[in-house]
Amino acid sequence: MSTPHKNKSFATFLALAFGTLGAHRFYLRGSVDKLGLIHVTCLPIAGLAYGLAPHANWFYKVLPLLVSAVAGFIEALVIGTMSDEKFDAAFNAGSGRKSDTSWVVALLLVATMMVGATVLIGTMSRLFDLLYTGGAYG
Repeated sequence: MSTPHKNKSFATFLALAFGTLGAHRFYLRGSVDKLGLIHVTCLPIAGLAYGLAPHANWFYKVLPLLVSAVAGFIEALVIGTMSDEKFDAAFNAGSGRKSDTSWVVALLLVATMMVGATVLIGTMSRLFDLLYTGGAYG
């Protein structure tokens, strides 16, 4: 009995678009992936921050989601730059098919770099602004 074939392009897209919630981890490793569950727990943690500190700056309320998103962007880069042979060995060992990555992965990697770098730099800038100036710049 063969296992279903995992698509590298789709896994990279899931990490880019829904990496905050760990969708790529569940796609590649199943519903009991521990790191995927850590991604999912960022949503209730952000809800707790909102509920327990309603007067806190909005940035602190969404910080768990931003950290999870940055981790998802890094994972998108790792998945996308992995060779087809290594990807197949890790995720398609029993499928009986070989991956043949197309140019779509290159576009996804460029988009990941653009969005990921913007989110990371923006998060760091806002965090340092709040910690060192008390939010004087916004």
